[in-house]
Amino acid sequence: MKRPNILLITSDQQHWDTIGMFNSELHTPNLDRLVKEGTAFTRAYCPNPTCTPSRASMITGMYPSQHGAWTLGTKLLEDRRTVAEDFAAGGYKTALIGKAHFQPLRSTEQYPSLEAYPALQDLDYWRRFHGPFYGFDHVELARNHTNEAHVGQHYAIWMEEKGCTNWRDYFLTPTGTMDPSIKHTWPIPEEVHYDTWIAERTNALLEQYKSAEEPFFLWSSFFDPHPAYLVPEPWDSMYDPEKLTIPSVTPGEHERNPPHFGMTQEVKPDFSHLKETGHGIHGYGSHLLPEAERKQLVATYYGMISLMDKYIGKILDKLDELDLTNETVLVFTTDHGHFFGQHGLQYKGGFHYEDLIKLPFIVRYPGHVPEGKQSSAIQSLVDLAPTFLSLCGMEVPAVMTGVDQSAVWLGTEERARDHAICEFRHEPTTIHQKTYVDQRYKITVYYNQTYGEIFDLENDPQELNNLWDDPAYLALKSELLLKYAWAELGKEPMPMPRIWHA
Repeated sequence: MKRPNILLITSDQQHWDTIGMFNSELHTPNLDRLVKEGTAFTRAYCPNPTCTPSRASMITGMYPSQHGAWTLGTKLLEDRRTVAEDFAAGGYKTALIGKAHFQPLRSTEQYPSLEAYPALQDLDYWRRFHGPFYGFDHVELARNHTNEAHVGQHYAIWMEEKGCTNWRDYFLTPTGTMDPSIKHTWPIPEEVHYDTWIAERTNALLEQYKSAEEPFFLWSSFFDPHPAYLVPEPWDSMYDPEKLTIPSVTPGEHERNPPHFGMTQEVKPDFSHLKETGHGIHGYGSHLLPEAERKQLVATYYGMISLMDKYIGKILDKLDELDLTNETVLVFTTDHGHFFGQHGLQYKGGFHYEDLIKLPFIVRYPGHVPEGKQSSAIQSLVDLAPTFLSLCGMEVPAVMTGVDQSAVWLGTEERARDHAICEFRHEPTTIHQKTYVDQRYKITVYYNQTYGEIFDLENDPQELNNLWDDPAYLALKSELLLKYAWAELGKEPMPMPRIWHA
């Protein structure tokens, strides 16, 4: 039997409920197509609600506390085993197009980073460098979200090749000089937007692999809809803010939550005790925004998703054109979720609501993965690597602690795991929390703190009633704490097989 290709398509910071098939206010015909042609998993989770840790888990099959890139600003060391290495060793071509974010923006002598200044914008270097990079034999990279100053690498080279020699006009300079009034509408032409670049370069590789009849493991890694909220015309006006459902805080919902939840609803909260290192922590500040801005950012966020959907469609069309669709396991997901008003919160941070840790997750493999199915089987991004290897008939390394979900994807088993774990850690002395979630309940514990969260997702799907301090649920709390403790112990790599009694 011919081994399948693997195509992983990811967005960045996409709320689980932002696909047209599940949210009638959005237009995503190509993601809808994937839902119709594959299986949508409604209980998929990230192992960390920030980019670097979660992305590193995708390629290592390990949790952030195991692979070492435990927060933003840390580095996934090059000696960590990755699934790309395993595929390369198995005769596959391996490539990554778009966002990597395995390394920090700051480079040190002890931990040098290719994704940092000045290498980031040394275009002569990137003209020469295409890998190897974490097991990928070919990479084409960029680092920015919308108009961030970090633009460079292969994306900038491509823009110049397209005749856009003034590309710097569309991005902040390293000193932050750009018209601050530019919001929501990004002046960059769509033909040189990074969505266009990712789709074009992905399709070029697909043609190359088809011509050479080479199996491939290809990751197309989109940047949107990660803020800043900017999208080019006409996508900036695609959605009317006044016609959208805008999430908001429920009065009193944070009264039983840990103190940092309620502080986000203050005009000038004092989180200084959580910034001992001098580095700000995602989410620990005021989340209050004017009503008009809250509405507009949702409209822009949706526009960013719809634009990305268009270029995902171009990749799907290329697979069809090359007769690769039936030979390719395609997974669409994201690295973590997003707040755009839910619980009064914006963006991301140490708030493990479903909005932030649950993901869109679609698997398509025609003739093998059931079509038009929705499954509540729990998935985690740490499961991607072992599952991909298993589907391709390759051995799963013992160091990978993710679960092989191949039988669940193929529809022959109902589930492969009974819980997921999500970690968030900034500094050991500030914020360090972990969440255990099963089919019904969720518990979040904090290092060196007596507060926490327990939610009954069956009876309280909006997570408005924190049961942590409710005396009526003391027995449940004890049970969940024990389950969490055993789940943590179960994250250890599998030991060598027992071969003798002595």
